[in-house]
Amino acid sequence: MTDLNETYEADEVTLNKKSELSLIWFLPIIAVLVSGWLIYKSFSEKGEVITISFPTAEGLEIDKTKIKYLDVEIGKVTAININNDLKTIVVTAQMNNSSSEYLKENTQFWVVRPQVGLGGISGLGTLLSGAYIELKPSNGEHKHDFIGLNNPPPLKTNAEGKEFILETNNLGSMRTGTPINFHGINVGQVLTHELSAAANAIRLTIFINKPYDQFIRKNTRFWIDSGVDLSASADGFKVRTGPLISLLSGGIAFRASSDDGIDSIQPENTLYPLFDTYDASTQITYTNTLHYVMYFNGSVRGLTEGAPVQLRGYPVGKVLSINLELDEKTAEIRIPVIVELQPERIKEVHPDVKISPENMVSQLIEKGLRAQLQTGSLLTGQLLVDLDFHPKSKITLNPKHGLYAEFPTTASSLDQFTHSANIIMDKIAKLPLDNLTEEINKTLRGLQGTTTAATATLNSVQGTMGTADKTLNTAQKALSNFEAGATTHYQLEQLLQELTQAAGSVKQLTDYLAQHPESVVRGKSEEGEK
Repeated sequence: MTDLNETYEADEVTLNKKSELSLIWFLPIIAVLVSGWLIYKSFSEKGEVITISFPTAEGLEIDKTKIKYLDVEIGKVTAININNDLKTIVVTAQMNNSSSEYLKENTQFWVVRPQVGLGGISGLGTLLSGAYIELKPSNGEHKHDFIGLNNPPPLKTNAEGKEFILETNNLGSMRTGTPINFHGINVGQVLTHELSAAANAIRLTIFINKPYDQFIRKNTRFWIDSGVDLSASADGFKVRTGPLISLLSGGIAFRASSDDGIDSIQPENTLYPLFDTYDASTQITYTNTLHYVMYFNGSVRGLTEGAPVQLRGYPVGKVLSINLELDEKTAEIRIPVIVELQPERIKEVHPDVKISPENMVSQLIEKGLRAQLQTGSLLTGQLLVDLDFHPKSKITLNPKHGLYAEFPTTASSLDQFTHSANIIMDKIAKLPLDNLTEEINKTLRGLQGTTTAATATLNSVQGTMGTADKTLNTAQKALSNFEAGATTHYQLEQLLQELTQAAGSVKQLTDYLAQHPESVVRGKSEEGEK
């Protein structure tokens, strides 16, 4: 049997434990790795630090204001300080590593803010996101310090097209950004304007977008498009309208000539004149011209520079200048009108006959060709120079005016009428009107006296008629006392008949004088005699 009190000896037990890493330690390791990766990415994406000077810091905020190109963020403002000149501010910006190629010497920076102008509204997105800085890449050496623009550049991106030069003497309302229209389509804008080297004109640099730049050819004409072009000339009133934006802020328009082919497309920076109006741009430039001076005796009011010179209503030239001359020796005033004749306007019927334009004009003058002022429009009162044949008119030439030969003139129909009217008025003024008036007054007073006398005579005649009636009544009573057939009865009866006829004649005379008292003075009219 086994003893219950028997003691058992047990061997010592050894526990083997394996060291295990807790999962909780993975979190800080992951955090460290992610932080390291973010730090590495942040440093790897960081580009260069640049500074930009602006006139003001309006709308700019540290760590909020972005720097963008084509609406893509490429940098951020990190500091804003006042420059040492105490007039501008300097913005420090951290750029992305992908922006290094944009940081060139001619790169432009400007602040984008909401703007409302005649050309439209821009920068509306900044109302919610705030202002941002935009750049326009360019060429040049690598640079880190820039001067920002006060206003956005005309071309915010590298648009495709060509630049051209326009020359004018009238800048008007044109400015940077003024639109350029082609058949009513906005195809470009004005970039800059400056004085010419000689300071006698203004040169505009314009940009025409592609593909419209192909219409800038040899004979292309540019003019100032003011929206509404109202002109008054010898032809009357003319009205042309353009786009509404041109009416508000002005503009420039151009047209291509149908004579120009695609081979006449002009290169960049070609110089063109800028005409003041559309009508001026349509004028054809003639190279073979003749200049003459004309002297008109009458008033030249209504005749302006540029007025047409017509040959029987067909334009053959224009007025170049109008001056006033005073001869100090003779105290004579003359008005020389310089005109330009354009023989190229006249078609040649026999081109084989060789005769110079000067000789042809001389032959026409010998046949009686004269210049005459005529009214082109009754509405505007503008005058024009009309050439026509007046072979009976005399030629009185003045001394030669400089280098210009004189073209003979004749008085206009209005001047002739005025001259005739003046002659008639002079003759009337020489009449002794005062003496005639006095004589007429005397005659009228005599007529009044004669009328009074005639009235008295009528009254006397009427009285006599009354007495004659009484006499006739008495004679008739006396006649009744004699026997019929007696000699006394017969004589009395004859006497009564004669008295009756006489009374009738007197009564007719009295009635006529009562109806026509003026016959006492001037006699009886033919109507009354009938």
